[in-house]
Amino acid sequence: MKPVRSVKNQYLGINAHLHSFWQATGTWNRFHNAYITHLMESLKARLRLMGYTAEMEESLQIRRIGDESSRRPKSDVIIYDLVFQRPKKPFTAEAIAQGLTVEELIEEEDFEHPYFAIGIYERLPNFEQGDAVAWIEVLSPTNKGNSPDANRYLAKRHLLLERGLVFVEIDYLHELPPTFHLIKDYSNQADGSLDAHPYHIVVLDPRPDFRRGPARIYDFDVDMSVPIVNIPLNGDDALLFDFGLPYHQMIEQGFHGDDIDYAEFPMNFDRYSPADQTRIANRMLTILEAEKAQGELENGPFPVQAISLEAALAQIETLKKEAVEK
Repeated sequence: MKPVRSVKNQYLGINAHLHSFWQATGTWNRFHNAYITHLMESLKARLRLMGYTAEMEESLQIRRIGDESSRRPKSDVIIYDLVFQRPKKPFTAEAIAQGLTVEELIEEEDFEHPYFAIGIYERLPNFEQGDAVAWIEVLSPTNKGNSPDANRYLAKRHLLLERGLVFVEIDYLHELPPTFHLIKDYSNQADGSLDAHPYHIVVLDPRPDFRRGPARIYDFDVDMSVPIVNIPLNGDDALLFDFGLPYHQMIEQGFHGDDIDYAEFPMNFDRYSPADQTRIANRMLTILEAEKAQGELENGPFPVQAISLEAALAQIETLKKEAVEK
């Protein structure tokens, strides 16, 4: 049958077909660069009336004590406070732990290592618009694993938390292990963990104390809406932000749907859990039925049936055969 494509994202959230394609073909940068742009624009629109702004690919200057050479790690999106007199959240050693803490979540990092333990944030001269408040990272494959790039990423994350910046990590890479030990490894399907999730957004707020500041993990699965996340700012300010809106805009405005065929299963389909395979098959079945009935997918995504993987696979094959016979 002919390829089934749509400009509009046919999934409620993360597009499994596209994310498998980008990871399997080594073209993750197509997603990363586009998503960051839309993310920054959406953040700017929401933050401007609050007296904050968001900037993309700005540098934060970080030095190691006793080291004359500087490291300038790149963030994806940084949030700045434009109001100099706004009260900051206290950054002290007096906090009482509530629920999950930053220290619990990043326990795998070496707190005694001098590079990880000691870092000074040096504000660059052109940061006159205000101090950085939050640092948002969209993970790429090089941020994960035990590579030098991954280790540098962990070091950067640790140093920024030591300086009291809110750190938001966005992980849409289901084929690679998470960067936090408390998040179950979805990429290891042989483990058979039923409560592992493919996608995560993690918010680390090291205030008022780095080791006991609150941490929030937003887990979600295939064909679930990208979550609305609370990002703490300065004082009592907080931004309730929908990370799904810029995601859908990115897919549609970049015509990324042209790169996939909803009549075929995602690349590396076996890298998904049985539950997510069922969700994908149900979503594909719904798309093929909509295509057969009206040929107009731009009104989607449509409600799906909740049937078994085997039943969905059988119906998909039937629809594909019928399309070929026409």
